[in-house]
Amino acid sequence: MLTTLPGAMSMPIIPDMPARSCGPLEPLRVACSSCNLRELCLPVGLNPAELQQLDGLVAKRRSVPRGEHLFRNGERFEALYAVRTGFFKTCVNSEDGRDQVTGFQMAGELLGLDGISSDHHHCDAVALEDSSVCTIPYGQLETLSREFTVLQRQFHKIMSREIVRDHGVMLLLGNMRAEERLAAFLLNLTRRLQARGFSASSLVLRMTREEIGSYLGLKLETVSRTFSKFQHDGLMEVKQRQLRILDQAGLQALVNNSHC
Repeated sequence: MLTTLPGAMSMPIIPDMPARSCGPLEPLRVACSSCNLRELCLPVGLNPAELQQLDGLVAKRRSVPRGEHLFRNGERFEALYAVRTGFFKTCVNSEDGRDQVTGFQMAGELLGLDGISSDHHHCDAVALEDSSVCTIPYGQLETLSREFTVLQRQFHKIMSREIVRDHGVMLLLGNMRAEERLAAFLLNLTRRLQARGFSASSLVLRMTREEIGSYLGLKLETVSRTFSKFQHDGLMEVKQRQLRILDQAGLQALVNNSHC
């Protein structure tokens, strides 16, 4: 069984853009009721009347340029953020001052759940490319979810999914070799992309190899060496951040072997 892990990449290739300061909140151009990501986000199962009320709650979209923070560790928690476009990483500062990557989030996923317990965020959320998010005020979401049990149930499912992912990371770091970790990571990315209508074999990584290593508990040299081995073994073609998986079954076999 494949260990479920968060990850991120997108297609097609978008040129790197210089960082700039975050702009103001923008009116949401696409309502929840017509959003093509709604089956991946909170509105699953809502009827048209309930979706209309949610549209009134999710009234703003925020643009986050590449390299800018959506929120920082220690900031007051006020809202959840549904990723509409782009990709993010979450990270915390380790004792030696380096950033420890704790996750990658793509379109249709939520950011900010870390702040619910203490009313303050416990990590940084940084855009890996020019991105946009829907802002969902948490207090209003709580009120609305008490009215609509289906919304409350979906929100609980999302929180449960995050717990499962955390357990998956613990299993990955504790029981898998470098090749198995990277194979599981890449397979998960392709499956998440496929659920969003992208190719299941061709992808562009939005994170660096160093960020992948930080997330998987591997050194940069190990990540680069493992990518090279996968290419040598005919499992994939690698050209900088562009990947084309040639043998998905071979990658899956590596992951399956880790459970034997």
